[in-house]
Amino acid sequence: MSQRVETHPILESKKGEIVKFKFNNVEYFGYKGEMISSSLISNGITVFGKHHKDGAPQGIFCANGQCSRCTIVYNNMAIKSCITPLEDGMELFELDGFVDITSNKLNLKSKNKENHSENSENVDVLIIGGGPSGLKAGVELGKLGINTILIDDRDVLGGKLVLQTHNFFGSIDDCYAGTRGFNIAKKLESELLTYNSVKIMKESIAVAVFSDKKVGILYKNSVYKLITPKIVLVATGARERTIAFPGGDLPGVFGAGAFQTVLNRDLIAPSKRVFIIGGGNVGLIAAYHALQGGMEVVGLCEAQSKVGGYKVHLDKIKRLGVPIYLNHTILSANGADKLQSVSIAQLDSDWNIIPNTEKTFSCDTLLVAVGLEKIDQFAIECEKFGVPVFTAGDAQEVSEASAAMFSGKISALQIAQKLGFDIEIPDSLKATSEILKSHSGDIIKKNQSYIFSENRDLKSKDIVLSENNHILEKKDTLLNKSKKIVYPVFHCFQEIPCNPCVSVCPNNLIELEGKHGNILDLPIYKGNNCISCGKCVAICPGLAITLVEESYSNYKKVSIPFEFEPKFSVGDRVPLTDSDGEIIGDGIVKKIKNIKAFDHRLIIELEVESEIADKVVSTPIQNIDEMMNTIPNPEKNFQSDNTIICHCERVTAGEIRELIKSGITDFNALKTIRVGMGACGGKTCSSLVEKIFLQEGFKREMIKKGTKRPFTVEIPFGAFI
Repeated sequence: MSQRVETHPILESKKGEIVKFKFNNVEYFGYKGEMISSSLISNGITVFGKHHKDGAPQGIFCANGQCSRCTIVYNNMAIKSCITPLEDGMELFELDGFVDITSNKLNLKSKNKENHSENSENVDVLIIGGGPSGLKAGVELGKLGINTILIDDRDVLGGKLVLQTHNFFGSIDDCYAGTRGFNIAKKLESELLTYNSVKIMKESIAVAVFSDKKVGILYKNSVYKLITPKIVLVATGARERTIAFPGGDLPGVFGAGAFQTVLNRDLIAPSKRVFIIGGGNVGLIAAYHALQGGMEVVGLCEAQSKVGGYKVHLDKIKRLGVPIYLNHTILSANGADKLQSVSIAQLDSDWNIIPNTEKTFSCDTLLVAVGLEKIDQFAIECEKFGVPVFTAGDAQEVSEASAAMFSGKISALQIAQKLGFDIEIPDSLKATSEILKSHSGDIIKKNQSYIFSENRDLKSKDIVLSENNHILEKKDTLLNKSKKIVYPVFHCFQEIPCNPCVSVCPNNLIELEGKHGNILDLPIYKGNNCISCGKCVAICPGLAITLVEESYSNYKKVSIPFEFEPKFSVGDRVPLTDSDGEIIGDGIVKKIKNIKAFDHRLIIELEVESEIADKVVSTPIQNIDEMMNTIPNPEKNFQSDNTIICHCERVTAGEIRELIKSGITDFNALKTIRVGMGACGGKTCSSLVEKIFLQEGFKREMIKKGTKRPFTVEIPFGAFI
């Protein structure tokens, strides 16, 4: 189990019962109950099988049971290894083509010990999804005593929250800002468990909505239940989008969410060198998580001229040594049976590749983080069959988890109104919800962080300005060397919904100031009596606050936040970066403090030269120049028409394009070449096929969408018996 993460700066080391299993007749070890795919990866196995069509290698891609890339053979049956728990003594084999089931004895005996009447249930509200919006909705319905069932397909509630090790934005009072995502999940579940009117069903998958207004539920992959709700709340979140590029089907290429699942849920480092496509929050955060897991992040490319995610997330990874390539796109993922390198190129203003700008980097993992699309299929089915339905979270609108919590709360109150409860929904709730949904705002580089003296009406001759236009103090105070001067410096320059630094300051010395009049405004420091508690440094979700102490010499003390296992000790001299990731000097480590009250964030006290004190934000953990080293571009010229669009059935872009050129505009007709017919049910390829239609000159309204399957996932026949 050499790829286990034994020490992590935030997460506790993985513990459990160690069991033996075999893969292709070779014995390995894993933890009982963890997903088989994770056990395989922990032992260095990345190729799980070969596709029946052309023998192409297959490996993990989604890590949540949506696709079939991780399929292996157990008991002469094809199983998805990413959703099948490991048991002691399992004998597993790679899937080489089709499964030979002739020797398999099909056991039709139902595992379902309950009778039919017990498998039918009426309920006021059925919540599908136990992520942030579903949990918050359950809490609000529980407060009102409304008979509710909440189902989730995982054995741990929280959705993507359980994968998030970073502190959340927003406000402390409204959405646990300043708390790490996995701890927010625990808080929400603990609160939900206090309400007896809410029944929680983990490991339960909603498989279909039927015309008789019943919802089919598969419980623990063996018991089939029918629930008849008065109202359904769809809180199913979002799935990752993907893009098509040559080599995108190689093992080692997978979604950023799958990467976070293996790393942060199972504490397994699935790679050594990572490259990331996409500059949204998902990609930026995945890069940060990879660094925390001890991996090298070779680079991140974004086709736009700026990233779509928060600037503080971008700044965090830049100052740690991650190269960023804006106006760049991926050309190809390269390798034989698994990923070995990635090639990118620069784009011009018309999104055309600029010749001779190709660069190739050695890496073993490529994360695709190109956005999310809402999962609202159950809402559509409910509407079709006349079942009253509401949506919340990403199923309603893709945004941050903080906004999803508010969305769940509002939807729950709307449901209560529909059920006849006499309650009002304050306009302030909706207003806060809209604020939390706000996209990245303006970047304000100047005058964003002020340090005021007691007299705010200062004249220019009476003040001293730093290079960043921070008002430091009146001159006569600076000349009083007996007075200790401590002040925070804010390195957050973008208007995003966030204010935990305001809430934690014990003397109320931090305020928000700007054009919005709410938590979108930037923080300022008001006063001259900071007590150097460091709470603002410890809680800032963007790690964008430092604390500076004057020493009346050529040096100042700077306290910076740090969330990595330090490779330095007290007394060492370390390089220092500014918010843009530029090396601006070095400093001596004076103290390393673990702030346990703020989820184990480290505070590093440094002695630095006075002239750079206000600029210091962090110290890099990898050498950016080494990460930017390229290797020769691959000799093989990939053709875009050879790009795999349908991963389940390995249908190429060229095959699809030829049919479209013949006049086909119906997705169902394309199924003649098996596109959309695989185990994922068209979840991955549908949007990619639509893009090919658009490239061929068709308008969206001309494209006939494919028929959706009645069931959303595979169900064993034994569950119906």
